[in-house]
Amino acid sequence: MSDATKGLTYGDAGVDIDAGNALVDRIAPAARRTTRPGTMSGLGGFGALFDPKAAGYVDPILVAATDGVGTKLRLAIDTGMLDGVGVDLVAMCVNDLVCQGAEPLFFLDYFATGKLETDAAARVIEGIASGCAACGTALIGGETAEMPGMYGAGDFDLAGFAVGAMERGTALPAEVAEGDILLGLASNGVHSNGFSLVRRVAERAGLSWDDPAPFADAPLGAALLASTRLYVGPALAAIRAGGVHALAHITGGGLTENLPRVLPEGLGATIDLASWQPEPVFGWLAHSGGIAEREMLKTFNCGIGMVAVVAPDRADALTDLLVERGERVFRIGTVTGGQGVRYEGALAL
Repeated sequence: MSDATKGLTYGDAGVDIDAGNALVDRIAPAARRTTRPGTMSGLGGFGALFDPKAAGYVDPILVAATDGVGTKLRLAIDTGMLDGVGVDLVAMCVNDLVCQGAEPLFFLDYFATGKLETDAAARVIEGIASGCAACGTALIGGETAEMPGMYGAGDFDLAGFAVGAMERGTALPAEVAEGDILLGLASNGVHSNGFSLVRRVAERAGLSWDDPAPFADAPLGAALLASTRLYVGPALAAIRAGGVHALAHITGGGLTENLPRVLPEGLGATIDLASWQPEPVFGWLAHSGGIAEREMLKTFNCGIGMVAVVAPDRADALTDLLVERGERVFRIGTVTGGQGVRYEGALAL
């Protein structure tokens, strides 16, 4: 039989089912390490099961979030440094959930590529499992899609889906009032937003990802790929201690766009830009890219990855609690009348 008349297989079309099965086998141990109370099923079913009652909830409200890691993924692919981007994916979802007052319970991922490379995919998903384990979230399912012709060689895309729970009547924001204190929790660098501009700055500076970073003792690519900080544990502890009125995850849009999302109509915020020292990466971005301070503040986190809006009489105790749990905390401002964010002072870039 000639090649022209031989029957085609799915493998001939570029889809390797055996590679997909091998990937599931490899990542199963990592997923099992994320098992927590409430987990009811492992990988491989048509759906993933979770029991909120077994997780300790009496009258739960479910909260869902989905996100990706933006063009930070391009940097991870180009450098081959894939192990941390899974943590980024988890963080972008679970940090949003905790802002609603919810405990992240379980996570699912979507990994899509043109040709499945088992080792690369496994490194990414093992990173996802690592992020889930770090915040007590079960990795209970996902989808790996091999789609020839949709992606260039070596390219892939990621999306994450997290579901959390809170008892009815405990949702945030709640009781935000003028005079509340803004506690800023330090970021771990650029996190996972603004990388289209980061890449443009590196290009303008004539730097490759292997060149020494001007702001760190590491290659530029590795320094920029520092994983997004997971705030779930400390944030939940602060919520349970009482006095937290709102939490804002500082992602795309920076402080300028994200903080107003948790403030009631008629209230704004005043922030003292001199109250913290941004990481050196932000100074490099601002100076190398000629980026104005206003643009920095509405593009990057500028050193503050999460803001807790707290009652004035609880600010000191909550600061101590967050510091005990490994956070660097700055008192960056207050809730005021009006609307939007008003800045005082200047960033120390």
